[in-house]
Amino acid sequence: MRMFKKSILTMVLLNLVVLVSCSSVEKQQRTVYENNVPADRAINIQQDNSDTVLRVATLNLAHGRKDSFNQMFVAEDRHKENLNDIANVLNQYKPHVVALQEADAESRWSGSFDHVAYLASGAEYPWRAHESNAENWLFSFGTAVLSEVPLVETIKHTFEASPPTLDKGFVLAQIEWPAGDGNNKRKIDILSVHLDFSRQAVRDSQIKEMIEVLSARSNPTIIMGDFNSEWLGELSVIKELATDSRFLTYQPGSPDYNTYKNKRLDWILISKDLEFVNYQVLPDILSDHAMIVSDIRFKDGSEELAKQLGNNTNSVE
Repeated sequence: MRMFKKSILTMVLLNLVVLVSCSSVEKQQRTVYENNVPADRAINIQQDNSDTVLRVATLNLAHGRKDSFNQMFVAEDRHKENLNDIANVLNQYKPHVVALQEADAESRWSGSFDHVAYLASGAEYPWRAHESNAENWLFSFGTAVLSEVPLVETIKHTFEASPPTLDKGFVLAQIEWPAGDGNNKRKIDILSVHLDFSRQAVRDSQIKEMIEVLSARSNPTIIMGDFNSEWLGELSVIKELATDSRFLTYQPGSPDYNTYKNKRLDWILISKDLEFVNYQVLPDILSDHAMIVSDIRFKDGSEELAKQLGNNTNSVE
């Protein structure tokens, strides 16, 4: 028992060392824009989709460690096994677009291989956008989007630094998806976001940065990720987004959609020209967070209304 406690203490101390002393490299450019993201030609490209229901998923990958205490104590082969389990679930549910957080590029602390590229290959997503919001000699990780449909445009953004916690950010990926009877396509902005876990003030600031980027855009929008915020919190960024802006979420007061232990920290929000068809939190143990899978479509009449108003109905309020 004494040796067990000593081992646990050692791991806790190592985590503190990583958190406090391993500050990430300051980014010279916090926002990066890219058009017409190329597909990974080594991955099979699906035929054009005419389905009007878009299936999306979001998962905090926890650096590929699954439910282990820390990724530094997980071997490369085990990291790959864990990511294979995630790929198997994605192949089972077949979301068209996947949002990832705590998604590692090649990092010493998590097997020294690119987790996002590995997962994209295993689950057959030809298009991907990945930004390392935090990086130094030990790690390189951040947010990512995987897609089986082309990414027309991407925005990769790292929030203002918030020491002592590591940098967070978001990736925005734009796709085109069938609307109405499926004959016409509309653009949708899909975001994978990760907010600070430790301080409400930092989360508020990060939400403002995200909204500032979105305010210049007019597309229907889906925001997915780890918000580190609950609906019933006294100062909830989720509640703020879903009540003071153009976004809504699925049954926010329900106790049935917890994603991290007994808390609902991971969310999907949609603009009001979209609607949820269904929403589920999967029981599979893939990380210390649970995966959310949801079907979403355009609301009836939203396409015609957008045309009548010059497509300005979607600006952030």
